[in-house]
Amino acid sequence: MLKRTLTAIGALSCLATINVANAATEVQWWHAMGGRLGEVVDEIAVKYNESQSEYTLVPTYKGGYEDTMTAGIAAFRAKQQPHILQIFDAGAATIINAKGATVAVADLMAEHGSGFNKEDYLPGVRNFYADSDGKMIGMPFNSSTPLLYYNKDAFDKAGIANPPKTWEEFEEIAPKLKEAGYIALAQSHSPWIFTENFHSRHNLQMATANNGYDSTDVKIMYNNPELKMHWGKVKSWLDKGWYGFYGRAWGDNQDAFVQQKTAMWLGSSGSFGGLTKSASFKFGGSFLPYWKSIVDEPKGTFIGGAALFAMAGHEDEEYKGVADFMKFLTSPEMQFFWHKETGYVPITNAAYDLAKSSGYYETTPDAEIGILQLNQPAGDWTKGYRLGYYVQIREVLYKHFDDIFAGKSSVDEAFSKIEEESNDLLERFNATYN
Repeated sequence: MLKRTLTAIGALSCLATINVANAATEVQWWHAMGGRLGEVVDEIAVKYNESQSEYTLVPTYKGGYEDTMTAGIAAFRAKQQPHILQIFDAGAATIINAKGATVAVADLMAEHGSGFNKEDYLPGVRNFYADSDGKMIGMPFNSSTPLLYYNKDAFDKAGIANPPKTWEEFEEIAPKLKEAGYIALAQSHSPWIFTENFHSRHNLQMATANNGYDSTDVKIMYNNPELKMHWGKVKSWLDKGWYGFYGRAWGDNQDAFVQQKTAMWLGSSGSFGGLTKSASFKFGGSFLPYWKSIVDEPKGTFIGGAALFAMAGHEDEEYKGVADFMKFLTSPEMQFFWHKETGYVPITNAAYDLAKSSGYYETTPDAEIGILQLNQPAGDWTKGYRLGYYVQIREVLYKHFDDIFAGKSSVDEAFSKIEEESNDLLERFNATYN
């Protein structure tokens, strides 16, 4: 009896050893994608886990962008960090400048994956989350760029054939749209569209030290004549009833377009999928307008959204799993899937080619506009920015833009304060990380 018992225990012990040896390595992914986007993230995880048996990807929603970044930083300090952390554009400087917090995706893929070539990525995508030498630190994920959406029915009613390519053209058609019963324009996210990408579109420098890529010792350059001219125009459009401001929340201004209060809306290329479901009218998409008085030929915009960062402090076997998932995620098939389901742009040239060859843009041409804009000619100042405490700087911008709209401050006064308060934040960031 004792012999049979010992034999059974030995067999169970052996089985347990085999199960441990064969257990899939778990890869934790903390993200900020809620709602339908979160559902698509879960679908990606299922597809990946079913595609192989070595690794198990576990996605976890941690709240909005800022909540996710805060949770990730706290976890790193407690040495409980996930393998992959999603960080949004304004938080990139914080995570990249946190010494020892991340493993550059270029190094990760070169060491643990099947190699890495940044030229595989769209030109407007590959540099935003890179260092000053162009090495990609984060893997762009939900990448988007600002676009102009327009109500085709409103344009027909006003007798307008095409959306404006320039802001000069906007000023020509805005009175016609007002006469037809519409506010001509609203836009969501003034810092991203009317400030950051304003500089990229017009190839204007927005900060010293190579827009912050070369150093944390940096000064903001928003107090410039071109940007102040633009904001003076925006205030005049508001006063004339050509521009509508419905609040800081993204949806406040998008809803005004969906409800046909405004004839045009500046939003994200990633909003395309949602608009196809919420808009009860025919709409189209077009490039972000530019001022002909500033630049003869506009430059491309850079991406918004967020990237995936591989957190430091894990074992090689786990990093192999992270690299394996990154390879899966950036495959043409998965990028095309993400593109179609969400409206975010595919980040690789191969995925873009797949979308084109499949005939997707023949039936859905507006879905391509964001990619075409990102592929427009680059300039010295079109790759993006790397500025610390930029989440707080965006709040500074919002506050003073509100004052401009309310008539509490002139454009010159507002931008003088923006410069002062932003540079105070940048000095604090430099002191903190050095």
